[in-house]
Amino acid sequence: MKDFKNAIIECVPNFSEGCNMEVIRQITNEIEKIEGVRLLDVDPGKATNRTVVTFVGNPHSVIEAAFQAIKKAGEVIDMRNHTGEHPRMGATDVCPLIPVSGITMDETVEFAKMLGKRVGEELRIPVYLYEYAAAADYRCNLADIRSGEYEGFAAKILKPEWKPDYGAAVFNERSGATVIGARDFLIAYNINLNTTSTRRANAVAFDIREKGRQKKDEKGKVVKGAQGEPVWEPGLLKNVKAIGWFIEEYGVAQISVNLTNMYVTPLHVLFDTACERATARGMRVTGSELVGLVPLEAMLEAGKYFLRKQQRSIGVGEAELVRIAVKSLGLDELGPFDPNKKIIEYQLKETNVKKLVDLSLARFAQETAAESPAPGGGSIAAYCGVLGAALGTMVANLSSHKKGWDSRWEEFSIQAEKGQRIMKEMLYLVDEDTNAYNLIMAAFGLPKSTDAEKAARKAAIDATTVYAIKIPFRTMELAYESFALAKEMILNGNPNCASDAGVGALCARAAVKGTYLNVKTNAKGLPENEEIKSILERSEAMNAGCELLEKEIWDIALSKMIG
Repeated sequence: MKDFKNAIIECVPNFSEGCNMEVIRQITNEIEKIEGVRLLDVDPGKATNRTVVTFVGNPHSVIEAAFQAIKKAGEVIDMRNHTGEHPRMGATDVCPLIPVSGITMDETVEFAKMLGKRVGEELRIPVYLYEYAAAADYRCNLADIRSGEYEGFAAKILKPEWKPDYGAAVFNERSGATVIGARDFLIAYNINLNTTSTRRANAVAFDIREKGRQKKDEKGKVVKGAQGEPVWEPGLLKNVKAIGWFIEEYGVAQISVNLTNMYVTPLHVLFDTACERATARGMRVTGSELVGLVPLEAMLEAGKYFLRKQQRSIGVGEAELVRIAVKSLGLDELGPFDPNKKIIEYQLKETNVKKLVDLSLARFAQETAAESPAPGGGSIAAYCGVLGAALGTMVANLSSHKKGWDSRWEEFSIQAEKGQRIMKEMLYLVDEDTNAYNLIMAAFGLPKSTDAEKAARKAAIDATTVYAIKIPFRTMELAYESFALAKEMILNGNPNCASDAGVGALCARAAVKGTYLNVKTNAKGLPENEEIKSILERSEAMNAGCELLEKEIWDIALSKMIG
């Protein structure tokens, strides 16, 4: 049976309290008590009187933390006294589980059911399952389950079709009801308008959301279908749920959006479509805000999208793409936007892991010069390769907005993207070369008293040595690939930067020849198999080929200098 120790799921419960920070702290304290869980974000909203909490961990720890948080919320939040702009039906209004890694959606559904069963039976809170965990199609949509809200649930729960999935069909006046489920990553997102009118904000929300609006005839009456049900006119964007509301705290109306699939409707498309519809209705979008966390990919794609609109190169660094996304989406209009706190991948980074690439240049040099064999030639060769690709990328980016070359921006953007890809992987290899060496040393340190131990030790040494060959070989492949970028930039890039591209080629040559030495050293004495034989043959070819490429690029660079 799968133990899920290394699996990760995310949980994003929404609690019906956004003003009293002491109440919120009591709930989040319950989450932080559970080993194996990491609290990532707490996002209270005063006007909505609602707090969105985000935490991750292994599935068993996450559902324990979620249960304790739901229990505490039921103790400290009294729904009989609750008011707020956001639709709600319970103290813990909704509690979704999202698979992150090492677990499927079907497996996540089973954990959602485990949590729901326990909440219903032990806390006597009615529980409804939604999204992928829903028992029936009509219960998939959170809005349909929550329709009528807290005030209408005493009557709704008595209807046979709205019997809870877990817990008795008895309304819990203090805690209300809770919706638990498994879903894809959802981006909770608010778009700010230069109006105070909720009605006008709703008009834009109805324009863009997938559900759209009820169809009306020329007299303004709702058009009915064959069974007497309202006919709906779909909106512009798939996987978008939206409503308009007024936020007194900010003094503006917003379009509150749940984006349920950022691959079908990207964040930047949502924003731009809202801008277009607001303008068509005489309003203007002034900015936006994220509630909770956002995947890095959504921000990077937004940054690229807005750079393309400016006809600027998208082959810039990750930090710059994020910065462009923040400014273009106006995510810092209502308050500072800290990528390290709002982007999920940055929150999950292991901050206590020491990486060579995070050191300053001076510290990197001192670390290399210390009385230790690692970092050594492999890491230094990889970093030479990084610098070579970086110089080619720089020339591409400078060429993309050279005066008079505006029509060629995309040509150079493509080259800059290639350079960024090479740089990113080689930066990883700088550290991985040292890690590979450490793995070999650990294998040599294994016990060797018995024949079985000797055999296991030899197998471990051989396996780690093969890995220590593959790492510099991959660096060699990437560095060799970067010659094409250097040559292209010398021939067709900004002529004022020909020497920079030439230096890039010299760095690439150092990386190829340096890693060649690593490959040859590590392969010595290792039993040769077909894989190792192929690596050695290709290494020989690249080692010889880099001499010719470097000379060719060197000669072109000199001719540019002389010419």
